[in-house]
Amino acid sequence: MELHITGLSKTYANGVRALDDLTLTIPTGMFGLLGPNGAGKSTLMRTLATLQDADHGSAQLTGTAAGNVNVLRDKDAVRRVLGYLPQNFGVYPKVSAEDMLDHLARLKGLSNKAERAEIVAGLLRQTNLYEVRKKALGGFSGGMRQRFGIAQALIGRPLLIIVDEPTAGLDPEELTRFHNLLVEIGEEVIVLLSTHIVSDVCDLCPNLAIMNQGRVLVTGTPQQLVASLAGRVWSTSVPRDQVAALRERHAVISTRLYTGQTRIHVIADARPGADFAPVEATLEDAYFAAIGGWLAGARAASRGGIAAGAVTAAPVH
Repeated sequence: MELHITGLSKTYANGVRALDDLTLTIPTGMFGLLGPNGAGKSTLMRTLATLQDADHGSAQLTGTAAGNVNVLRDKDAVRRVLGYLPQNFGVYPKVSAEDMLDHLARLKGLSNKAERAEIVAGLLRQTNLYEVRKKALGGFSGGMRQRFGIAQALIGRPLLIIVDEPTAGLDPEELTRFHNLLVEIGEEVIVLLSTHIVSDVCDLCPNLAIMNQGRVLVTGTPQQLVASLAGRVWSTSVPRDQVAALRERHAVISTRLYTGQTRIHVIADARPGADFAPVEATLEDAYFAAIGGWLAGARAASRGGIAAGAVTAAPVH
């Protein structure tokens, strides 16, 4: 099963081009979509979730038991196989988790009461919420709310699950629990995880795409994107007032304040200066390099020289 997105474009009434001829193939399993705020990730999520229309392009869910599904045209068919956890979702604060899931299951078309009760109980157990099933949703912590969001997204055994910025504000314990849950549900279905948090994708996703300004810059596995920078990332620490001058001379991909100094990572094929030391590249380096146009192919894609999705650190099929 795969999700094929081809030439997807969306321009809002205020002139903002949120999706710019975006092309991407997403296989079964966890797939990470990385990009800064404003990259177009949420627009893509809402379009795939049938909440808004694209101006141009196509999206096909292929390899399902019912055949291919035209995501943009056959919205009812999509909604039957879709689970969606948006970045911000509301709940009735005085309604219990059990009653809310039961209500949502009825809206999903599960009319048999006994079957519905069994499904609701199973989802509450899967998300570790069964012991608090009678508790009002208004009393849930942030992590509990996110797990409830996953529970409602799993109603009806969806084939495509879209999760938009799910881990913001979670404490480390809840973050680990949420990550484990996502990995568990992503074994046999497509789970599209949109985030700007690099560690979420590094920990969870065997495949990813880096996106900016409505375009896909690069795709591949985390290992492939990191390997593309092997031997090319260098680091030094300087006072903050020297950062601007270094940016003029070097391909600076990231800066971070550390013990009163600014630690800088740059990309270069050879040591850029006596004060620079080689460092092992990380997915965060690959992310910043792609956004800045320094990862192989990313600059051409960001300038429109090559069709988005054709520029890859390694193809995802």
